[in-house]
Amino acid sequence: QLPLLDTLRITICKICMSLNTLEELLPAMCSDCFCSKAFCLPPVFENPVCKVYRFQTVDNDWMTVREQMTECTLSFSIPRQLLALYVQEDMGSIEELKNLGELSPHWDNLRKEVIAHYGQVISSYQETLGELTKLTGPSFKPSCCKGQKYLEFVPINLHTQRMHDGGNAFYDVITVGAPAAHFQGFKNGGLQRLLSRYETEKKNFSTAYQCIYFSPGDTSKAREVLANIGQLQPLILVLADRLLEAAQHGCLDPLKEALQTLSDKVRPHPPHSHPVSVIKGIGRFKNDGSIVKPRVCGLITLHRVHWNSLWRKASAINKCKCKLKTLLCSSSLCIPGEWQEKLYPLVITLKDCVAEVVDHATKSMAFVLLQEAACSIPQGLLLKQRRDVVFSQALAALTCGFVMKLYAGLEDKGFLQQLHTVGLVAQFESLLSTYSEEIGMLEDMEVGISDLQRVTFRITEAESQDPAHLQPVVSGRRDHYTVEVPLPHETFEALPDEIREGKPLQVYPVLFNVGINEQQTIAERFGDISLQERINQKNFEILDGYYKSLSDKVPLECLPCSQTQTDLKELLETLGQNVVTKKRKNVEILWLAGTICRRLNGIRFTSCKSAKDRTSMSVTLEQCALLRDEHHLNKDYFIRALDCMRREGCRIENVQKNIRCRKYAFNMLQLMAFPKCYRPPEGTYGRVDS
Repeated sequence: QLPLLDTLRITICKICMSLNTLEELLPAMCSDCFCSKAFCLPPVFENPVCKVYRFQTVDNDWMTVREQMTECTLSFSIPRQLLALYVQEDMGSIEELKNLGELSPHWDNLRKEVIAHYGQVISSYQETLGELTKLTGPSFKPSCCKGQKYLEFVPINLHTQRMHDGGNAFYDVITVGAPAAHFQGFKNGGLQRLLSRYETEKKNFSTAYQCIYFSPGDTSKAREVLANIGQLQPLILVLADRLLEAAQHGCLDPLKEALQTLSDKVRPHPPHSHPVSVIKGIGRFKNDGSIVKPRVCGLITLHRVHWNSLWRKASAINKCKCKLKTLLCSSSLCIPGEWQEKLYPLVITLKDCVAEVVDHATKSMAFVLLQEAACSIPQGLLLKQRRDVVFSQALAALTCGFVMKLYAGLEDKGFLQQLHTVGLVAQFESLLSTYSEEIGMLEDMEVGISDLQRVTFRITEAESQDPAHLQPVVSGRRDHYTVEVPLPHETFEALPDEIREGKPLQVYPVLFNVGINEQQTIAERFGDISLQERINQKNFEILDGYYKSLSDKVPLECLPCSQTQTDLKELLETLGQNVVTKKRKNVEILWLAGTICRRLNGIRFTSCKSAKDRTSMSVTLEQCALLRDEHHLNKDYFIRALDCMRREGCRIENVQKNIRCRKYAFNMLQLMAFPKCYRPPEGTYGRVDS
């Protein structure tokens, strides 16, 4: 027995030595198998979790696959920036209302009421911003915190996931809980239903408050006018001063250049870009019957201003411009001192006219917004808060996806051409049911994703390589936001001229939803799935329109290659047929939309209530499908690979991070209602708090 024990000890020692050697070699093996570019993290991503697999291919070879999941600092930085912008905008609205001057008692009381409500919103936002600023720790909001008030602007469980096949191909997806106002609840539905009901009720409120009803488009135009005025008036004053300075120095060419620039800014006909056209825009409101008219309810003198006087001022601006041109072209004017002497009165008249036109326009548009806000109290402001919350979550996710896609495509000339010529599609896949509270979540998500159309991106040059200088910066107002993404100097210099010159980069958000759980079974048999059908059909039209625009402007050779023979047009036709087909849990809609998005160089997102359980099933299924279709994964190993990823991969680690338990929140009864390919392996699910 003793020799046998000695032999056993020696064997165990050899095994241990082999394991130690393997452990030392594994990092080197992994670094050889995977290109550093695929897993080089941009500065907004941190805390990576990595998993490595080996799967058999159809030719009985082996492929090595790596999976990486990261958190994103934008989960908190984007909401903090948006909250600061919300506060700044609402403070500006209060200032505009105060600047209206003396009002009749009726309107003065309404103004005070509106200002008080704005003050409450500002106070709440400042308190939330203060709490977010104090936070330290992980860069994501766990699913168990989705109902916390101070975290309501933060997206739920936002993570990036990248799969790399060991070659040059890698596949990204952003996972995030459905953008929704969980703290405010869904008792009365979500944003889509609440906004529709609110617009109907507002017409009745407008009569009670002696207001004129303004559609969302009208108030949007009013805010656009105010924003343009705020930007253009200082610019015109600077240009007028530059004109006088050029005259003082007697430089003819700079004088002509300054006059031409000034002339462009006061041109009467271009759309809402210049002061005179702002007045014309106000006139269009008037012609549509939407602008404030004198009423018997005692509106202030401001709104009994004769618009003809404004037209006279606008005409005076143009006359000043013409006189300036005539004066400059006069051959009798040759002494620099005479130039300044003749130009000075005209420039002063121009400034006075612009100031008066701007004052009338600003007050008139502010009064439009006062009327809109007066008949919106309190429901309208509550809805605005809900919309702010949902948009904040959606923008954080979109910015995360944009940054990841941008860094992945910096060396792809075709991608960069597509980016500045047409823009990118951002495809959101949702697995929410159309039953109970999840209907409200889907209604919130629909509006939040649609609101992302108001966002453009710009690429800027970073001040330095410091990670703090490489963080995206948000600017703008609720009607339009710009996200600036800084890049290091060397990277920035290699970009196309159009991008370096600051061209706005468009994103086209689309949402496709197919519920897969037991609640969706109830909805399909006894409830209503029209919301899901309408969302899918509407967003298919957007996706199809994007493809047609892309086909017209960019060579399709710029798009990623695929092993499959089906072309994009055929895939879109199949998707179009599926979105109008009556079929229960038609997950093929999601598969087709995801495939089309990847083939279009788009940004992929996957969501459910908390981006933890159903999302994990979808992400792992998509990854294995990509390995099968694009990298020859042996079909006999498909289920094995799928179960392996779900049992040992990054997604079970995501569950652990969220609820401190390695179990998906499903039970056997629920899973019987799931499509088979969305069911986790035995032993990985159970009854847990999610």
